[in-house]
Amino acid sequence: MQSVDVTRRENLGLLIKEAGSQAALSEVIGKAPAQISQWLNASANSRTGKPRVMSNAIAREIEEKTGKPTGWMDQPASSSALSIPGGSNVELELPQGVRRVPVISWIQAGIWTEIVNTFAPGDADDWLITSDRVSDKSFVLKIRGNSMEPDFKEGDTVVIDPSVTPRPGSFVAAKNGREEATFKKYRPRSIDLVGNEIFELVPLNEDYPTMRSDETPITIIGTMVEHRRYFR
Repeated sequence: MQSVDVTRRENLGLLIKEAGSQAALSEVIGKAPAQISQWLNASANSRTGKPRVMSNAIAREIEEKTGKPTGWMDQPASSSALSIPGGSNVELELPQGVRRVPVISWIQAGIWTEIVNTFAPGDADDWLITSDRVSDKSFVLKIRGNSMEPDFKEGDTVVIDPSVTPRPGSFVAAKNGREEATFKKYRPRSIDLVGNEIFELVPLNEDYPTMRSDETPITIIGTMVEHRRYFR
């Protein structure tokens, strides 16, 4: 019979699978990804030399925050999966007030309006937990390049909500004339003769050019509603 520590590590792995990633579970249970890694790997405490194991209090806290019954973390993985209707493939029950949003590629973002209704969980690169105030069509992009420095650095994540109309100075994801997204600052300029708004997409890094909607086909995909930066 395996130890409780091993069982908890296995069930922690199930929770990560249900959440979509270790980072997503970290947001749900309010524990740092590094701490989850220590529990998974039973890494040694640098001071005592003993493995870092999950305490009973932490196990109960994780059960509560993930919607599992008390004692679920201590049941062997095979039986714990059977104890949940649908088995281990059940989607993680999120706390009230939050939503799971897909992290997608720039190519996917460029055609988001066409694929959003058929987008499946396996199509996402990762998942991010955020407020349920964003719409169910929201998505996440990881910033690449340095065109938006210093405010946005490569590797930062932004939550884009297609239901939010941009205002002057908003940051937006837009289709840049190709089947790919770009992320820039939104600046309205004027109205053309037929009533269409002319706007610019402005990089914060002055080394990059500004795009104008009357010169290049541009379609706004959504407006940034959240910006995250992870410090290492």
